[in-house]
Amino acid sequence: MKAGRLAPPGLWGGASAPPLIVVVPAVFVAAAMLVPLFYLGVRAFEAEPDRIVALVWRWRTAELLLNTAWLTLAVIALTTAIALPLAWLVTRTDLRYPQLVTVVATLPLAVPGYVMAFALLGLAGHSGFMNQIFGIRLPRPEGLVGATLALSLYTYPYLFLNLRAALAGMDPGLDESARTLGCTPRQTFFRVTLPHLKPALFAGWLVIGLYVIGDFGAVALMRYEAFSYVIYTQYAAAFDRIYAAWLALILVSIALVFVVLEGYVRDRNRYARTAHGTARLRVRAKLGWWAVPAWLFIALVVMAALGLPLLVLGFWISLAPVAPALPELLQSFTHSLSAALPAALVAVLFALPVAVLGVRYPSPIARVVDRLAFIGYAVPPLAFALAMVFLALSSLPLLYQTLTLLVLAYALNFLPLALGPLRATLYQVPKSMEDAARTLGYGPLKVFWHIILPLTRRGMVVATVMVFVIAMKELPIAFLLAPTGFRSLAIVMFGRTSEGMLLQAAPYALLIVVLSSAVVWLVFRQEGRS
Repeated sequence: MKAGRLAPPGLWGGASAPPLIVVVPAVFVAAAMLVPLFYLGVRAFEAEPDRIVALVWRWRTAELLLNTAWLTLAVIALTTAIALPLAWLVTRTDLRYPQLVTVVATLPLAVPGYVMAFALLGLAGHSGFMNQIFGIRLPRPEGLVGATLALSLYTYPYLFLNLRAALAGMDPGLDESARTLGCTPRQTFFRVTLPHLKPALFAGWLVIGLYVIGDFGAVALMRYEAFSYVIYTQYAAAFDRIYAAWLALILVSIALVFVVLEGYVRDRNRYARTAHGTARLRVRAKLGWWAVPAWLFIALVVMAALGLPLLVLGFWISLAPVAPALPELLQSFTHSLSAALPAALVAVLFALPVAVLGVRYPSPIARVVDRLAFIGYAVPPLAFALAMVFLALSSLPLLYQTLTLLVLAYALNFLPLALGPLRATLYQVPKSMEDAARTLGYGPLKVFWHIILPLTRRGMVVATVMVFVIAMKELPIAFLLAPTGFRSLAIVMFGRTSEGMLLQAAPYALLIVVLSSAVVWLVFRQEGRS
């Protein structure tokens, strides 16, 4: 069967049948997402039923579940307390320089959670920033409080961007109607505005929740025993790898519950305008003397989320010359590059047929493939890495602890990040161009090569850059899958910070922040173009 032939038309729910060159790799990618989780399940069920019951139904498991739940709820609460007022100020009030506030409020995305934890640790203690500069010795931030602060200051921009978009897109007539019916501004907010923010809130909470339950770096540095931290210690110390597998399955189940609940709540209601005509322009609320506390709140958030890590990093780097550390820093950068660059290219290669199938040939099968492609992102990274370990040990022993396995895990885990730009580009390409090429005698393969690929080049570049930068700072997957002697920027920085070597870790943390800034810059560059 030639690669250019069409798939059987009866399978696509009346839609035009896609070429096999699109179907086969897209289905392969969807299946590749399930295989590691299958082996994770196989490994978990290797134990006898009595032992499985003893492993799962023990107080330790319940304690980890409660710890993870408390951390997730605390981070969601704190990020909401930060993001909702910020989004309201920049979209609904006459606050000056709203675009500037949006940019600086989003920049903390360039400071990963484990780097934020480094900054908080570097602030406290005898040799910390506060004691050395101001003579104030702060206690070490650790446990639930330390992990909540580190993760909240990093993740709140995810919720802020969702709420900002939702508030800007709401019909101002809704608020005006409530006010004409006698509602006070407070009643209008809680009865009208807040209910219409549910999709944005749940979308932001989903992203934050998935990140928190899968985070390893911040919780490990803060010595908070959540699921991800204990999974790593159980596996790395070889205490009980079957128990590690069961903890990973429980973590996967929690993540899938988040995804299902978010979709259920989101799909229950409709939030679009039903009236005809064009929405009126919004009249922004005047802050008056409230502008002073508003700017104080913005300054506090920006200083805590962005100023704090930059000040602490600058302080530690200033204590010793960086030049002697440059050879090791360059080596770590090279190691990170050797995994991140091929992973970005493979992720885009995997994502392209999935995007083409979903955009050009919508059908029930295409929707299933699309949902399966997001499994790698929905599953916590440490659980996904552990699944890849069991896959390699069981069926592909030659790949175990090789760069190839690390690249494959990166590509599958970050594939959804590549899907977004590719889809956006495909939606902008008229399908009539492909139809015209077919009428000129081009087969499916030639249409894909000469039409689709050139016209999606910009989306492919954006997708490659996004996956590359995210992979450069990735930590939990690298910890479990890195080859012997592989010392990426994140691994070295985390290892030295956990050993109290903050001075030696600072250059690595700073380089990670610089690389992460590229993602934020790319997001705003694309928004500006849009």
